Amino acid sequence: MRAESGASRPQQPTDHDESALRAPETMDSNKPDSPRTSVLFVCLGNICRSPLAEGIFLHLVDRAGLSDRFEVDSAGTGAWHVGELPDARAALVASQHGVELASRARQITEDDLEHFDWVIAMDRENLRNIERIAGATGSDAEIHLLREFDTVNDGDEVPDPYYGGASGFENVYEMVHRSCEVLLDRLRAA
Repeated sequence: MRAESGASRPQQPTDHDESALRAPETMDSNKPDSPRTSVLFVCLGNICRSPLAEGIFLHLVDRAGLSDRFEVDSAGTGAWHVGELPDARAALVASQHGVELASRARQITEDDLEHFDWVIAMDRENLRNIERIAGATGSDAEIHLLREFDTVNDGDEVPDPYYGGASGFENVYEMVHRSCEVLLDRLRAA
C-alpha cells in the first residue's frame, strides 16, 4: 500500500488526438459530491518516471486544493522492481523541487485498466503494452502519452533517465512537471 500524502491512491493493486482529451466523468471542484477522477502514471519499472509523475501530480493537486477530487497512483509494465522505493536520483530531484515520492513500485494489472479513468504512459512502448491490456479487458479508460500535454514540442516521450546522470533526471522532472500542469488544467476544465 502506498503512503498517503494528499490525494488518495487505490488500496489495492488492482489515435490520440486533441478531441479525445476529456475525462470520462466531469469534475466540479466546487461541489462536495463531485466524482473523483483517477489517474495512473505508467513507465517500465515504476522507479523513475512514473513515480516522479505521480509525486508531481499529487503536489500540484495538493497546491490547488483538490486533493479530495483525485485518486493518483503509478505502476510499471515490468515487474523487475516490485516493492522497491523510487530510484534515489528521482527522489533527490523531486525533493529539490519540494515534491515527495512516497510510492513503492508495482506492476500494472488488468484491474487498473478497469479502475482508473486516465492511464498516462511515459513512452510509446509502454503505451502499446497498456493498450494491449486494455484491449483484452474492454477498458474504456482514457489512455495517453504524458507528453501529449507538454507545452514544449520536442518529442512525445519522456526519456528513461535510469542509465544516465543527474542532469537527465532534472530534464525529465521539467518535462513531467510541465505536462502534469497541463493535464491537471484539462481535468479541472472537463
